Amino acid sequence: MSKLVLSGDTSGSVTLESPAVSGTTTLTLPTTSGTVLTSASTITPSTGTVTQASLATGVAGTGPAFAAYQSTGVALTAATYTKITFQTEEYDTNSNFASSRFTPTVAGYYQINGAWQFGSGGTVTSCAIYKNGTVYKEGAGTGGTAGYGGTVSSLVYFNGSSDYVELYGYASSAKTPLATINATYFNGALVRGA
Repeated sequence: MSKLVLSGDTSGSVTLESPAVSGTTTLTLPTTSGTVLTSASTITPSTGTVTQASLATGVAGTGPAFAAYQSTGVALTAATYTKITFQTEEYDTNSNFASSRFTPTVAGYYQINGAWQFGSGGTVTSCAIYKNGTVYKEGAGTGGTAGYGGTVSSLVYFNGSSDYVELYGYASSAKTPLATINATYFNGALVRGA
């Protein structure tokens, strides 16, 4: 095995060592000054690809993100939390949103947002994020000239395998959410790795 040892100006050294394999390996250095990344167990050595898992704790990188909205109104049952269904995806960067449920495959902390709205008619309303089938965070009911409904927003931790969230709505009398991109929606994105 061949080695090239470069001594530092004041102390220390850098050793370049060829691998103990047959064949020829070439290391091409950039034409400008900078830092060279090296392979690690979480980086694919053959391609140099840095995956989400390769990033340091606290780095979001290109983690999963999704956005969906209700394009067909589905009535909520009176006086009980009812799962809101979403028929249209705006985007789903990692194919983690299906059947109105978000199940990210990258562990970390996600910003999750949701809202539902219906036309006029006063009633008690709310909106909730359900995590793994139970209420996790409840939001506020809304009302005014634009309509009534509910909103919710929270930072949610996901284990990257089995944790999932869904959006639920509550109305004291049966209501059908407005089926538009700006009225009844559900979205989220990774903001910090595990």
